[in-house]
Amino acid sequence: MTEKKERLFRRNFTLLLLGQTSSLLGNLTLKFALSMYVLEITGSAAVFAGLLAAAMIPTILLSPFGGVLADRADRRAIMVILDALSGAAVLAAALLLPLGNEIPVIGTLLVMLSVLAAFESPTVQACVPQMLSEENLLKGNAAVSQVQAAASLITPFLGSVVYAAFGLAPVLWGAVVCFFLTALLECFLQLDSRRPAAGTPIGTVIREDLSACLRFLCREQPDILKLLLLAALTSLFMAGTMVVGFPYLVRTVLGLSAQHYGAAESAMGAAAILGGVCVALWGQRLRLRRLAAVFSALGACLLPCGLVFLLPVSATGRYWVLLVMFCACQLGCSVFSTCAISVIQTRTPEHLMGKVMSFVFTLSMCAQPLGQIVYGALFDCFARSPYWVLLPSGLLLCVIGAASVSFFAGLERSLPQP
Repeated sequence: MTEKKERLFRRNFTLLLLGQTSSLLGNLTLKFALSMYVLEITGSAAVFAGLLAAAMIPTILLSPFGGVLADRADRRAIMVILDALSGAAVLAAALLLPLGNEIPVIGTLLVMLSVLAAFESPTVQACVPQMLSEENLLKGNAAVSQVQAAASLITPFLGSVVYAAFGLAPVLWGAVVCFFLTALLECFLQLDSRRPAAGTPIGTVIREDLSACLRFLCREQPDILKLLLLAALTSLFMAGTMVVGFPYLVRTVLGLSAQHYGAAESAMGAAAILGGVCVALWGQRLRLRRLAAVFSALGACLLPCGLVFLLPVSATGRYWVLLVMFCACQLGCSVFSTCAISVIQTRTPEHLMGKVMSFVFTLSMCAQPLGQIVYGALFDCFARSPYWVLLPSGLLLCVIGAASVSFFAGLERSLPQP
């Protein structure tokens, strides 16, 4: 008799996806509109960059504590409270902005949203394996990745259209609605709660939980820590080359229009969604050892990007090479990150899930700005010869991918067989 497969989109997981869709639409549209607003009133990109950098610090510092909370308290209550607080913070900003002091109000709002995200992101990531069976875990993470990619694709267009037509106020009120709607949807989730032992001091709980997580990663499952470091390394290279390098090459080096860059951003967003689709359709047949090849492929995609600046190719020709190769990079990053997170969740006990997911989030958050800073300096230094940045980066990624073959093969052998 054929064993009946469990459905992926059951009530809990569907509600979680709908809530994340609403939250991401509100959050990303708001941040896009705020960037245009700050540029408009200050004329300085550095001011908003400084605000964003300051807002990232609480997320990096507080994420491990968010993981402790996710493993100790009712995850549904955490998500409901945090999204309601996010809605309240945006509501307060919407009421205060017309009174003046725009930059302090926006800076405070971004920091508050960053603090709340530090506690919510590990909780959401820990909920996915709690809701899904192991056979659906990879597809579930792919669905979450697709929602994030689709939101990143839609929100710049949505934010620019609404802001240009109506100003900042409607974007703020729309974000308030999105956050409160997310909190409402999360009220209907059905999740088991967990609480610390009665009378245990909070400092003791935090110290014991973080020690247990570090012991798990460093001693019991060092392969997970290595996988985390590889994922962070991917984030460092890709954040540097795609987030900083690609717009710099298109707009400054090639001198092409904002429309060229906007079209490329949309294409890369579509590639990220396609990566999630590929994992959802063929993830069960994707051997873990092949992730080393995916890692090397990311480096191989950077090589034509560098070579095209050594050849007598027109600006339009170079643009198309960059577009195709960076879309391939985006697709590969989506496949690699989704598979890596699924492996980590499969090998992590339920009582450590939130804390381990917080380490995933923290490492990624640390790697991204580091990559942006390093590659920003490199592209400035080699503005007339960007191949000196792209070719070594591509070769280094290929070498790391080749060196990780045995690691991924061993990781595959150690996984429980279905």
